[in-house]
Amino acid sequence: MENKVYVFEGKTSTEAIEKGLNELKVSKSKVDIKILESEDKRSFFSILTPRVVKVEMRLKETVEEPKKEVKAENKKVVRSENVDNTEAIESAKKFLDEFIAKLPSEGLSYEITEEGNVIKVDIKGNETGYLIGYRGEVLNSIQTVLSNIASKSSKEKARVVVNIGGFREKREKDLQNLASKIAGTVIKTKKSITLEPMSAYERKIIHTKLQENDKVKTYSIGEEPYRKVVVSLK
Repeated sequence: MENKVYVFEGKTSTEAIEKGLNELKVSKSKVDIKILESEDKRSFFSILTPRVVKVEMRLKETVEEPKKEVKAENKKVVRSENVDNTEAIESAKKFLDEFIAKLPSEGLSYEITEEGNVIKVDIKGNETGYLIGYRGEVLNSIQTVLSNIASKSSKEKARVVVNIGGFREKREKDLQNLASKIAGTVIKTKKSITLEPMSAYERKIIHTKLQENDKVKTYSIGEEPYRKVVVSLK
């Protein structure tokens, strides 16, 4: 079973990966992930074009090692010594340097860290809202482009997770608060509530938050990209 390869699809690499992790019922540390090359060739700035992203997952244990830090003028790279992501990171840096140079915002910088086969990119600065977009749509598109670049440049199975201005943390907190409020309403009214469509990553936050509630249960309905979470009484 550990050598079997699984392929999952999503609107973004994050969505496809979260879908795979949910179906396999494993954490990210238990699988090797590779973004499969799409037939859709994208230009440098065509990051807003909708697409279907496929990811390959192979069950395998990973071991994290201590990190050593490498600093640069407007960027920071923290390397993990157990996986060689050198080529992937260099390609990501080249893209980010050119991409940021063309943006209207001033004072933007980024930090790259490694956690096993995951390359995390944190973009910081003022006026970054347009890089995040409505509920992270633009951010996820940037992440998809960087994931494809890393996949093509690295011999290792690597993927990229992008965060801008702490959006991921803020969005997670907002969704957790929403989940608690919805659960309270369901318990009070004794009626199920169907939430608006969310990505697999956001649905997982709702599911995880309400697992600790012994009075409600959650499940998903519909097809991507319109899949929704339903909260109902147990």
